[in-house]
Amino acid sequence: MTPRIRRRAVDVRGDWPDDVPPLLRRVYAARGVDDPALARPKLAQLLPPDSLGGLETAVALLSDAIERGARILVVGDFDADGATACALAVRGLRMLGARDVVHAVPNRMVHGYGLSPALVEELAPLTPDLLVTVDHGVACLAGVAAAKARGWRVLVTDHHLPGEVLPPADAIVNPNLRGDAFACKALAGVGVIFYVLLALRRQQRDAGAFAGDVPDLSSLLDLVAVGTVADLVPLDATNRALIAAGLRRLRAGQGCAGLQALIEVSGRTAATLTAADIAFAVAPRLNAAGRLEDMSLGIECLLSDDPPHARELAGQLHRINAERRGVQQTMVDEAEAALAAVPAPAGGDATVAVCLFHPGWHAGVVGLVASKLKERLHRPVVAFAPSEPGGNQLRGSARSIAGLHIRDALAAVDALHPGLVGRFGGHAMAAGLTLERDRFAAFERAFCDVVRSMLDPTLLQAELLSDGELAPGEFDRRHADALRDGGPWGQGFPEPLFDGVFDVSEWRLVGERHLKLVLRGPGAAGPFNAIQFGGWSGEPPPGRCRIAFRLAPDDWRGPRAIQLVVEHREPA
Repeated sequence: MTPRIRRRAVDVRGDWPDDVPPLLRRVYAARGVDDPALARPKLAQLLPPDSLGGLETAVALLSDAIERGARILVVGDFDADGATACALAVRGLRMLGARDVVHAVPNRMVHGYGLSPALVEELAPLTPDLLVTVDHGVACLAGVAAAKARGWRVLVTDHHLPGEVLPPADAIVNPNLRGDAFACKALAGVGVIFYVLLALRRQQRDAGAFAGDVPDLSSLLDLVAVGTVADLVPLDATNRALIAAGLRRLRAGQGCAGLQALIEVSGRTAATLTAADIAFAVAPRLNAAGRLEDMSLGIECLLSDDPPHARELAGQLHRINAERRGVQQTMVDEAEAALAAVPAPAGGDATVAVCLFHPGWHAGVVGLVASKLKERLHRPVVAFAPSEPGGNQLRGSARSIAGLHIRDALAAVDALHPGLVGRFGGHAMAAGLTLERDRFAAFERAFCDVVRSMLDPTLLQAELLSDGELAPGEFDRRHADALRDGGPWGQGFPEPLFDGVFDVSEWRLVGERHLKLVLRGPGAAGPFNAIQFGGWSGEPPPGRCRIAFRLAPDDWRGPRAIQLVVEHREPA
């Protein structure tokens, strides 16, 4: 799918301080922000926890367990959001006086997603008084029921969309429950448990529980930042405030030992760390443990306070991630080969969605395969692998494009074809499901029919939204630094992208697939160093190109250097 470049509409308003360059004001305006306070939200602007449903009961459960010295079991999830949420809950509860806090996480290949009856049975020897789920639980009806049957109290903290029936927990805190009054619906799982801890601390402070200094929960914001960025939730003002505060800690070298080690092993510089560095370098190494092995390794890394031990664990995660990348590339190659062998639809109809299955694929990596194919094809993609080698149950990961709520699409399939899909859940852009192997073809037909009925066909044309051209005087380090530090950028608040026509003065291949370019802009402006990752198509670039690019600092070449990071290139 060749994307079409479309420039954003811009209407700059507001009274901006002098330290915000006009270029950055234009970028903010294109994202609907005309208030400087919303462009760079601070922690002081965070929504208070009060309107978050279930909070009073949740705080009472936690406070009672802490006062009695009862055992609290935190059960995380096997992705980066779940791992950071688990580490944050353990650290935060201990800071607030809990003396007996243990944690666990399901193994993707053994237990499947979330709190299951099998996992509850395995955790029974821990004999908790209170079980707290983080980043899951709202869809775990059977698992919560199994925990309650053992006499455990259960607090569910989650952010996923609920089904028609809620689990029989003692309390549920989830801003996405129907009727919940909390204004921010975009919190990640780690953000939800952070808010629960804020409310618990307030209750304890009001009750006079702290003889000395009040515990500083802002020390946990490094974990909130990483989990929020990794989970690709929309970066509204609340999430941007949380991420920005966490980034400040990480840049100042105040992050936990595990995150500092992961930054180091990923080859990033903590002092200039960005949300993109978290998304493309730190989070994948943390996620790799849950995809190929056991996320308990990642959680151990995040809970370590010993830098040498944290570096050892980060090194293991780095090696697992390298293995994950090899598995992923093999699976993507197999997926593309399978697609190439499929004849084009009859009658000229466009394929609206893609469903793929391979008996040799790894269930922990199918989500990454779906993401890669979604980016290349600009179609909703569901990729399946056996839940266990040779098994009859498939585990699928779905990724969507703008305009199709993928979890709602799965719900529509389930409503139209009861019993076809097993368990499912997720968000607007990503979801997971289970399916019996012999029902794959039926699911493919049903899913494509639902997508066809729900998705505006004009949205099947991929677009790159550009912030327009840069003026000659804006190709400098001052503006590159302002753009880097003007974020955090991410889902729903995209990193600035510009476009223009350039002459290609020089080019060379770097590695096997990357292009290094020297470009000259309008009026012979430049030369500008540029790089296009994965840009080698087997043919030299034309002498004149229209490119979509990001303006970035180039710290390798010096404190005043910049480079253009090319996202798309086409003949001019």
